Amino acid sequence: MLRVLLLAGLAVGCTTDTLAQDSSRLRISLLTCTPGAELYSIFGHSALRVTDSNSVTDHVYNFGTFNFNDEGFYLKFLRGKLNYMLSLDHYEDFKADYIAQNRGITEQVLIFSPEEKLNIRRALNENLKEENKYYLYNFFLDNCTTRLRDIIVNNHEPAPALPYAMRAGSTFRDGLHKYQDLSDRPWTKLGMDLLLGTPADDVMTPAQQSYLPDNLMYSLAGVKNTPIISSTENLYTFEPQANSKVIFTPLVFFTALLLLYVLLSLSEKVFLKKLLAGLDGSLFFAVGLFGIIFVVMWVGTDHYMMRNNYNLLWAWPMHTVYAFFINRNSKRVRTYSLLTAVFLLLLLCSWFFLAQEMHNALIPLIVLMIYRSIVRFYSPQRREIRGVSRRDDRII
Repeated sequence: MLRVLLLAGLAVGCTTDTLAQDSSRLRISLLTCTPGAELYSIFGHSALRVTDSNSVTDHVYNFGTFNFNDEGFYLKFLRGKLNYMLSLDHYEDFKADYIAQNRGITEQVLIFSPEEKLNIRRALNENLKEENKYYLYNFFLDNCTTRLRDIIVNNHEPAPALPYAMRAGSTFRDGLHKYQDLSDRPWTKLGMDLLLGTPADDVMTPAQQSYLPDNLMYSLAGVKNTPIISSTENLYTFEPQANSKVIFTPLVFFTALLLLYVLLSLSEKVFLKKLLAGLDGSLFFAVGLFGIIFVVMWVGTDHYMMRNNYNLLWAWPMHTVYAFFINRNSKRVRTYSLLTAVFLLLLLCSWFFLAQEMHNALIPLIVLMIYRSIVRFYSPQRREIRGVSRRDDRII
C-alpha cells in the first residue's frame, strides 16, 4: 500500500512539474506542404498549427488566403496591389484538403516558453480581426512563409539565427528555378525570367532564403544557437506522380523557329519570299509587344522585382513600329535594321556578364533577329512586293 502511494505521489509530482513547465497548454508547430499541380501552388505552402489542450481546439493559421471574387482581382494582381489575408481553419479540414491534392505535409513542433506561446496566439487572433487580417502580398518579401518566419524569430528568446537553406550566394531567381526545374515547367520558368528584372538577381541572406516554404523548414531544422524544434513528423507522404517530360521546350521552339526562317530563305519561290516578308513583320511586332509589357510592368505596377528589366535590351518597344515598315527600302529602315543587328550582336557577346541572369533559351531568338536585321539591311533595291519576280526585286 505504501508503495502504491509513493508511486501515485511521484506521478502527481511529475504531472505538476510538466504543467509548471508549460502552463499555457499550447502546442505550436510549423506545417510545410509540398508543391501542388496548379501554377500558384508549385512553390509549396506554410501554415502555423496551434493546439490548445485546455479548450480542446486544433486550428491552423494560414496567411496564404486570397479571394478570387474580390472586385478587380486580376487587375489588382497585375498591378501588384492584391491583398492576401490571414484565415483560420480546423486542422482536420486543412489536412484533408492537402491529402485530396496529394500534397505532403511535414510538421515541426516548435519550442517556445509558455509566455511566448500565449503571445503568439494573442498576436494571431489580433490579426484575425477584419481590420487587421489583410496585407499587401509580395511573393519574395512578404508572403505566407515570411510572415511565419517573422513570428517564429521575433517571439523566441534568444532569436534563432537561421542558417542557409540553399548555397551561399543564391539569388531570389535561383530559388524560383529550383522549384521550376523540379516540377519540369520550362515555359513557366521562361515567363517569370522574362518579367523579373535585376532585383530578382540580388543575393539572398539566410533569412531571405526562407521566402520559400521548404527553405524555412530546412533553416529551422539547422538552427544551432538555440533549441527551436522539439520534433518533426511527416503527417502525410504524397504519392509521386509519373509526369511526362516536356519535349517542346522554349529552347526547342526558338531553335525550330530559327531553322524555319533559314529554310524559307533558301527557297527561290516568290510566294515563300512573300511569306518570309510577312513573318519578319510578325516577328519584330511580337518582340516589340513584349517590350511594351516589360515597360508597363516596370513603371506601371508595384511589382518591385520587375524593375530594371534587361530583357528590354532585345525587346525594344519601337520594334512594333519597325514591323510595319520593315519591307520598305528606305534609308531609315535600313539604318534601324543595322543598329538592331549591331546592338544585338553586342548583347550576345555580353550575355553571361550582365547584371541580370538572362534565359538561355532566348539565344536562338536573338540570333534570328540579328539574321533578319542583317538581311533587311543588305536587301537590294526593290519595289514593294506585288508578285514581282525579277532577280533585283527578290527578298531573301
